Amino acid sequence: MDSTISTLSVLNLSKSFAGLTAVDQVNLQLQTGEVLGLIGPNGSGKTTFINIVTGLLAKDSGHVDIDGLDISALPAHKIARVGLVRTYQTIRLFKNLSCLENVEVGATGVGMSRRQASLLAMQMLDKLGLAAKADAGVQGLTFRDQRLLEIARALAAKPKFVLLDEPAAGLNEEESNRLLELLKPMPAEYGIGLLVVDHDMHLMMRLCDRLHVLNYGKTIAEGTPDEVRKNPEVIKAYLGGEAA
Repeated sequence: MDSTISTLSVLNLSKSFAGLTAVDQVNLQLQTGEVLGLIGPNGSGKTTFINIVTGLLAKDSGHVDIDGLDISALPAHKIARVGLVRTYQTIRLFKNLSCLENVEVGATGVGMSRRQASLLAMQMLDKLGLAAKADAGVQGLTFRDQRLLEIARALAAKPKFVLLDEPAAGLNEEESNRLLELLKPMPAEYGIGLLVVDHDMHLMMRLCDRLHVLNYGKTIAEGTPDEVRKNPEVIKAYLGGEAA
């Protein structure tokens, strides 16, 4: 683990589509060693936000910096090389590759040799309980294991920051609890910052150090899970009865 603290800074980020503002002057900071949750109703701009930060969408205005380096004009593959990677709400695995090969892609994509990538990929699979399936194809994996394989591939890029887009989607309560056990120690163990988007509030309230809440593209609250849970605007816009 690298003891140096890195910071991902999002400054006044905005994006509109055909006159509709999807992300509206959002400011956010994430440091290595912590978990930040990004929550809000469907259509609040969370995935658009992640797509801009990771280079899949162009911003209209604002900046995305890692340790003072403006990455917002870089293509997605170069953003990965400076330490920012992601998973997807809709799982995107290489279906013609084995589990091990899928994870190797994450490592070779940031410049590791095939040998280095293979060793690291096996470590990541072992860490996430998938070592026994290293040579298996991804087609036969359970939904849960496909999610874990995507996380293993992201970690194999040796990132500073990992953005997880709905990692608990489709998981039952037991699987969600297991995901919490896997994710919670990762920032300290790997020296990374995690930004997590998910609708599983039971998971998010236990996993995240801080929460950032969007509604109609605007920030409506920031704070600890306990602070956000009690925020009247968040209760009205999103949590409802889940706030108790």
